[in-house]
Amino acid sequence: MNDLVEDCRITGQIRLDGEDIYGDMDVNLLRKRVGMVFQKANPFPMSIYDNIAYGPRTHGIHAKAKLDEIVEQSLRDAAIWDEVKDRLNKSVLGLSGGQQQRLCIARELAVHPEVLLMDEPMSALDPISTSKVEDLVISLKKEYTIIIVTHNMQ
Repeated sequence: MNDLVEDCRITGQIRLDGEDIYGDMDVNLLRKRVGMVFQKANPFPMSIYDNIAYGPRTHGIHAKAKLDEIVEQSLRDAAIWDEVKDRLNKSVLGLSGGQQQRLCIARELAVHPEVLLMDEPMSALDPISTSKVEDLVISLKKEYTIIIVTHNMQ
């Protein structure tokens, strides 16, 4: 993420399966293997569908039927499908903050990462949205390695 940040210094190592991610690792492959969910939702300024299909397209999936399947399953896995299924071609900017955060989680799930990094994913959310994202994280831990940073003492 810091490739283009001038004067950015990196010290130490972060290893994924024994390989230093700052070495010769293919950045596109790293982005497939490790998903990142930020403190503040960062949906792309495009439709709900295109937000979720973005990663799979980047990794070579272009068949509409396959993308449709990935989009639906990712949104279901992120517990937001029922809320957005009738407006997949609408802008994500019409979603609430909690919905946008769950959409960002769905966007990461669409490429089936091995690891999910989550930086304060509930800090900007109201209590109801926080509860939904917490429940989602608990359900995802069965299939993903999740590294989460939070100041929530619970």
